[in-house]
Amino acid sequence: MLTPSLPLTRDIVLIGGGHAHALVLRRWGMDPLPGARLTVINPAPTAPYTGMLPGFVAGHYDRDTLEIDLVRLARFAGARLILGRATGLDPAAREIAIDDRLIGARRIGYDVASLDIGIHSQMPDLPGFSEHGVAAKPLGRFAARWAAVRDGGDPIAVIGGGVAGVELAMAMRHGTGGRPVTVIERDRALSGLGRRAADRLRRAMAETGVTLIEGEEVARVTARAVVLADGREIPAGFVTGAAGARPHGWLAETGLPLYRGYVAVDETLRTGDPAVFAVGDCAH
Repeated sequence: MLTPSLPLTRDIVLIGGGHAHALVLRRWGMDPLPGARLTVINPAPTAPYTGMLPGFVAGHYDRDTLEIDLVRLARFAGARLILGRATGLDPAAREIAIDDRLIGARRIGYDVASLDIGIHSQMPDLPGFSEHGVAAKPLGRFAARWAAVRDGGDPIAVIGGGVAGVELAMAMRHGTGGRPVTVIERDRALSGLGRRAADRLRRAMAETGVTLIEGEEVARVTARAVVLADGREIPAGFVTGAAGARPHGWLAETGLPLYRGYVAVDETLRTGDPAVFAVGDCAH
């Protein structure tokens, strides 16, 4: 009797439960690949869908509506779900380091892996932001903080005048019934858009009642205000940061080709390692 030369089981590991991987789980459940075992790693049993964040902020969706039920999807797909946060990936050993919620630090092997870990918009270098502000991404912490202050009366400040910051600011103005909202941009707001689109958004901000401050650096954030470099204080009891996306730092330790910290991929979403893919915001 001949012994099969190929492994009977191939381990495919989805790192992160974002909507790209959620779609993989759904399709897998409808048409699974024989001889392959599917694993999903995510810090929580649900994953928030970032595309619905402005609608949640504006009050169109409740908090639970944002969540993708990974337990249900994994069960449908026949996949293993590990509740933990990936902290590293070793392409040479084909292992993923995980901070597992149940058993602590451990490593699991893979034959094929896909990264869908998103981004963050933390501002560790801005004095006071870590203590008094909240980044727009990752979504989970932001959504929890917003739900707690939405019905208050304090003014709101958004640091970052790109499309994301402007969209959030208008959603906040709508969702709070007209509380003061200020967008602060160090350069020119909406510079990544064409002139006509930027002009339309500027008019929309003005019509919505959002205040825009351009060409001003933020010096620090306090419990009650955003302090500008020129000394002005913008009253704010809720401060969020949307001044650009930042890739997760541990990607730089994987040895995968990166572009400005994001994982470089080809037209098939494959990285420089043929056994590793990257999707969503973490991929360039």
